Amino acid sequence: MKILKSLLKFIVALIGVVLLIGIIILWVDASSTNYLDINKNVSASDNSYLIKNVNVIPMYQDTVLVDKMVYIKDGIIEKIADTIEVNNVEIFDGEHKYLTPGLIDMHVHVWDRYELGLYLSNGVTAVRNLWGMPMHLRIKEDVFEENIFSPSFFTTGPKLTGSEFIGDDNLNLTNPKESQEAVISYKERGYDFIKTYYGLNKPIFDAVIKQAKISEMDIVAHPSQKVPFLYHLNTQIKSIEHVEEIVQQPLQFDLDTLKLQPIIDSISQSNHTSYCPTITVFNNIYQMMMNDNILDSEILKYMNPLIKMDDSKRQFERWYNAKQEDPSTVDRIKKQHDFHLIIVKKLHEAGVPIVCGTDGGIGVTLPGFSIHKELAFYKKAGLSNYEVLKTATVNASQTHAKMNQLGTIEKGKLANLLIVNENPLTNLATIENPIYVFIKGRKLSRETLDFFNEKAKNRKNLIATGLKYLENLIIEK
Repeated sequence: MKILKSLLKFIVALIGVVLLIGIIILWVDASSTNYLDINKNVSASDNSYLIKNVNVIPMYQDTVLVDKMVYIKDGIIEKIADTIEVNNVEIFDGEHKYLTPGLIDMHVHVWDRYELGLYLSNGVTAVRNLWGMPMHLRIKEDVFEENIFSPSFFTTGPKLTGSEFIGDDNLNLTNPKESQEAVISYKERGYDFIKTYYGLNKPIFDAVIKQAKISEMDIVAHPSQKVPFLYHLNTQIKSIEHVEEIVQQPLQFDLDTLKLQPIIDSISQSNHTSYCPTITVFNNIYQMMMNDNILDSEILKYMNPLIKMDDSKRQFERWYNAKQEDPSTVDRIKKQHDFHLIIVKKLHEAGVPIVCGTDGGIGVTLPGFSIHKELAFYKKAGLSNYEVLKTATVNASQTHAKMNQLGTIEKGKLANLLIVNENPLTNLATIENPIYVFIKGRKLSRETLDFFNEKAKNRKNLIATGLKYLENLIIEK
């Protein structure tokens, strides 16, 4: 009996030590990202400015408003005019550069707060996170309370999948009642949207859609193979993710434009569904097969260390082995990528709103940096610079009512803005390196943005990320 009591005391003490170590690790991790705290950055804490001598790209039409003044009051665009007189506000000289809406990445997976700085440094002033966990609710709260510099932050709850689609990164649904309860729970806890995923059969999918409508939650759909592809054109579904799903599901990997056209026509006739192509993440399969040293590349030093150690490595090994077993796989992936560009072109020509998303944060798809690669693919697909920019501004903002305050430069809109050297309507690459980023009216210089990059590079938060993921497994499972 004494031995048993001693053993129990030892176990309790050990658990206490482990918990204490975990708390210390999380505290150190939080302290390491305090450079994002607004109150610690006095030089960028003001959110009211009068910008003068600036050329405005409003994005509600293909034009430049030359040599304007823009008054930002408490983080909101108050007025745009040739001349504005206002007292007791800092005047900022735009030096005849270009003011554009901040970019919106509509498909990301955020793993830590370092990534928030990476998005800002690349001109991304709003993100839609599509793999919700408890840590994202905390980020969302801090963004809402304006405690941290961050893109405007929107998140789905955990991915909803069918019962046989096993994985620790989703919620397996087995019946309609369970589906309804999941939607209600996510609404109550503060998630913005519902994400549907593989394996949802019709009864379960119908229950999710029905409850999402009652709970007033938009659905973001990674198509389920258990229902027809066009089933995802339900009015409650506001965007469909990944062009490769068109290839994999309705086309059954047949890269035939004649078979593609009826699918495009059906999507365009829905009049309410946006499409988020995420071309970059698929193209990165090709990049992994073409570069055997990609995991050691300089740019991957910006990836979350846990993701790099686990997901990036597993994806690389999968496609490296596929290439070794069948060298023609490389050509097959390249041809499918090229076909994705055709799909984007046809979606655009059919009037389907394309919204920019990268799948940043997984594999070798970098947070922030990848949006410029994604936009370049839309350009290659045949969209004009204005049409490309629309995918990451006005189109994205119109996808959900919650995002309507973003996407254009107009009175009453949120002052999530970029100042760039050249006119992006003629030189798209200028947005890759904004001189200033305004986030809710707060001005971040290029020097500050570069500092955000440096803080995220080679970060040492592998264990802290693992603990947050463990929290997710405990709470969500």
